[in-house]
Amino acid sequence: MSEVSNGDARHAAKMAKKKVARDKIMAGKSGEKGLIIVHTGTGKGKSSSGFGMVLRCIAHGMPCAVVQFIKGAWDTGERRLLTENFGELCQFHAMGEGFTWETQDRQRDIEAARAGWEKSKQLILDPTIRLVMLDEINIALRYDYLDVEEVMKFLHEEKPPLTHVVLTGRNAKDALIEAADLVTEMTLIKHPFRSGVKGQPGVEF
Repeated sequence: MSEVSNGDARHAAKMAKKKVARDKIMAGKSGEKGLIIVHTGTGKGKSSSGFGMVLRCIAHGMPCAVVQFIKGAWDTGERRLLTENFGELCQFHAMGEGFTWETQDRQRDIEAARAGWEKSKQLILDPTIRLVMLDEINIALRYDYLDVEEVMKFLHEEKPPLTHVVLTGRNAKDALIEAADLVTEMTLIKHPFRSGVKGQPGVEF
């Protein structure tokens, strides 16, 4: 047997052994539940990842909803796509008025965040909606526009059992990270903004 075929045989045997181990692990994973999912960190991609999950739901015919806590004033590509093409499956509620340094009015920011949270609760309680994305809610929690304990209490006690909730934004509170089922931290390695390149359509919004 040639050296190449020996290598192929060793690889096949290794993969067969791995498949047995993976099948054994998967056999014990039969349950389903609605997840609390957190996308945080300083790197780009937190909202983008959340919108990827929204599109997956749409592809499966699963009703979903988005509540934007900060970027509501922006004309974003994802907002156009979802409202113009998938409005029957995905509700889109832009509740924010921009970043805090743009409004420069803490009370106004708190009122906008509260309105966004009230809408979020209404959507989460709707048993027909399978996934609700709370875009940039972590920023509202970071600045204490919303009480993290109130948010976590609602998610644990009132969220329907099969509803997924995705919370995005940097600086997620420790209590939220501890309570979540799935947490992903985006790490910044390089970003064009640091080289003088502004945010661009199709990449940033």
